[in-house]
Amino acid sequence: MKTSVLLLSGLLYSCLSVAQLKTTTVCPPFVVDILDGRINELDPRSTIGEIRSKFPCFTSTENETDSARCGGGVFYKSHDIYFYTGRNYVEIGPAFKGKLSIPLMGATRGSLFKWLGHPYIKDVNWDAFQTSYGILLLYYSKANKINRIRFSTESTGSIRICE
Repeated sequence: MKTSVLLLSGLLYSCLSVAQLKTTTVCPPFVVDILDGRINELDPRSTIGEIRSKFPCFTSTENETDSARCGGGVFYKSHDIYFYTGRNYVEIGPAFKGKLSIPLMGATRGSLFKWLGHPYIKDVNWDAFQTSYGILLLYYSKANKINRIRFSTESTGSIRICE
């Protein structure tokens, strides 16, 4: 009887020793300062390591290599924010889960002057605004509401957008 209890106890403990605890990676809230071009303490020039360290819940990452499709970056699909580190810009989509310093997402095209002034370049589907850090690109839906935000430390002449 003692032998069977010891054997059963040994089997139970050996099964438990194989089990592993897995933690869920939690990110701090994304807080985007539109006028300063920063996300928390990061900016579009931040490195992949800095971004991954600050926001460990990334969906995917791509190293900055010559063969990288968009120059490399850190991507947060579940939060709809993407850091293109090789091209020094950040993209925020319509399902962004975070806070914007200026409520741009969903704002109508004509309501931006009080925050941003006149666009530097104007197109049918987007506007480019010159900022102290570089450029702010706002993309519009067919209803003329902002549905995508991109900001970069590059200028209008040097920015390379990944399409």
